[in-house]
Amino acid sequence: MEWRPVLPRRKGVTKHKLLTDLIIADIEAEALKPGTRMPTHRDLAHALDVSVQTVSISYKEAERRGYLRGEVGRGTFVRDRVTERAERFMLDRAPGQIADLSIIRAVYTEAHERASRQMMARLSEADNSAFMRPCRPIAGLDRHRAAAQVWLKTLGVEADGDRILITNGAAQGLFLAVASVVHPGDLVLTESLTDHGIIGLASVLGFNLRGLPIDEQGILPDAFESACAAGGVKALVLIPSLGNPTSHVASAERRRAIAAIAERYSVFVIEDEVYKPLLEESLPSITQLLPDLGFFATSFTKSVMTGLRVGYLVVPPAYSIRVGSIMRVTNWSATNLPAEIASLWIEDGTAEQLLGLQRQEARARQDIVAETLGDIVAASHPLSLCAWLKVPARWTEGGLVRALAQRAIAVTPSDPFVAGEVGAGGIRICLGGRLSHSALRETLTSIRATFEQLPPVFDARLIT
Repeated sequence: MEWRPVLPRRKGVTKHKLLTDLIIADIEAEALKPGTRMPTHRDLAHALDVSVQTVSISYKEAERRGYLRGEVGRGTFVRDRVTERAERFMLDRAPGQIADLSIIRAVYTEAHERASRQMMARLSEADNSAFMRPCRPIAGLDRHRAAAQVWLKTLGVEADGDRILITNGAAQGLFLAVASVVHPGDLVLTESLTDHGIIGLASVLGFNLRGLPIDEQGILPDAFESACAAGGVKALVLIPSLGNPTSHVASAERRRAIAAIAERYSVFVIEDEVYKPLLEESLPSITQLLPDLGFFATSFTKSVMTGLRVGYLVVPPAYSIRVGSIMRVTNWSATNLPAEIASLWIEDGTAEQLLGLQRQEARARQDIVAETLGDIVAASHPLSLCAWLKVPARWTEGGLVRALAQRAIAVTPSDPFVAGEVGAGGIRICLGGRLSHSALRETLTSIRATFEQLPPVFDARLIT
């Protein structure tokens, strides 16, 4: 498809904003279809008589807003935004009618509700000044960091308190780690299919993100080594445990291989280990193997309780002051109340009990997935909160998302997770939240029935 727009002129409006608005308008009007390859920066700049920098800024902004996707070595493509359209469609329905399998969240049961209520009652009777009054500590209260040391040790990380920062969840920890070592234009590696958080950070912080091929254990060491040998790699960001969306788990051998390569080429490794508490096997931490190059981020949101947005970030000794200063200018410090709840639950064993319940529920729900969907499942794990489904050859991802939306089921296609070349694709379903086992089984049965249907002759989104 040849896309040659006419750039309007509006006084007081920059050329890159005019171009960005034009790109977005044409995508929303479907003059630019999902998957369309955009002109190269140089070709479009020449056609519009603008600078290459103007095109680059416009493409970056459209990518940040979710309309375009850049792929290293291949070009820039229009993203499939069917998830957003499906979401708007779903929200027109009564909330109780929606089976939302589009968001990964921890399972929430009556046991979680009781634990939460008991904690609130406990705090209402306690002297809270120790954690409600302080304002100065940036990295976290000493008592909270002491509890963090206990929890982190169960995850294979032993660190002095001054290497630990309390964060508002793993997402903030990931941001702090990346921002402390990566500069605009730097090359960062990750999985070819990975959590959308790091993809979004690439747009916000302006670094180049390249996806590496993966298998059932995540990133392939040979691919990582080749990329490092080519030069210019600043950091590797990865999810070694129950990676999103494919639920891969790196073995001890794989983790050691990645650590050895990173050390050889002096590449920082940032572990997003929000799911690691769910694993029952003891696996080494890459950060523990790379104390001078490794960052480790985890939280309670996916393993203990969704609303407990408190996390721990372990940093190399030389980066404690730098990361703390970035935290100070972005949000001063993490919120003490969630950190206090997490600390009390670590101390009295409630966190471990709720973690055990989460594992039990994950196993039960994955059993239902296996029984109901069978060979449709492309990748999963007994302790994962999601499953990755194959797309039948006769369907497109977007068509399936829309067909499931018609049945009041929200899922996520592959597009938000793509950091490398587009492969066979897939559909992610999430199993947490308050969905009962019977409701989950019913929903998965409906998904299977949809997958087995022939697609419609006309796509519903084209009918107005």
